[in-house]
Amino acid sequence: MINLRQRSGQKELLDGDNIPFDALKQNLTELNFINTWLGGHSITLRGIERSIDPLHPVTICEIGCGGGDNLFAIYQYCIKHNIKAQFIGIDLHEGCINYARERYPQLNCQWICSDYAAVQFDRNPTIIFSSLFCHHFRNDQLIDMLQWLQQNSREAFFINDLQRHWLPYYLIKYLTKIFSNSYLVKNDAALSVARSFVKKDWVHLFARAGIKKYTIRWQWAFRWLIIVDNKIA
Repeated sequence: MINLRQRSGQKELLDGDNIPFDALKQNLTELNFINTWLGGHSITLRGIERSIDPLHPVTICEIGCGGGDNLFAIYQYCIKHNIKAQFIGIDLHEGCINYARERYPQLNCQWICSDYAAVQFDRNPTIIFSSLFCHHFRNDQLIDMLQWLQQNSREAFFINDLQRHWLPYYLIKYLTKIFSNSYLVKNDAALSVARSFVKKDWVHLFARAGIKKYTIRWQWAFRWLIIVDNKIA
């Protein structure tokens, strides 16, 4: 049995340089499938529902947007509920940005290829969020990220990320070994769980970031949804 008492410091292959575009595309396609069928998009939409005023236009920004599937799910939600929304997607990988731009041309989205922390907004987004992004970072980097999220979101920010637990670790390890066609997914899926969080990790990180008012809720399947409302924070 793997020791999951502490976060793993092993780097994921996805965080490396010079990933071939075909490999990146396969990875993004499979992540979209996983998000769709294991409830990842549903959790993101829950974060949106609890963070926005549907009567007012919003600008929604995702950091680490990958292939844009989260933003597209939100776009569909906004269309269904008559919410006027603009979108910003930020990712360091040029291949991700190119893939998202080509796959979702209907999105009213500003795609930015950059380190999120280097981005300067003309007007801060109403909401900023991340999904399956935080576990790629060390704890000291996450403290800076939490502070950046609070400083750059006008009304709220939220995080959708994995729970560190032996059951999803072994389930995803063997499911991807059997069904995945992506060497990135085969290597990184279980490692993502090992790099992820238990509740006390988040409590500690928010305390070090100086953010006192937030909600953290466990979500199926083995995820956390954390919301900070800047209007009350």
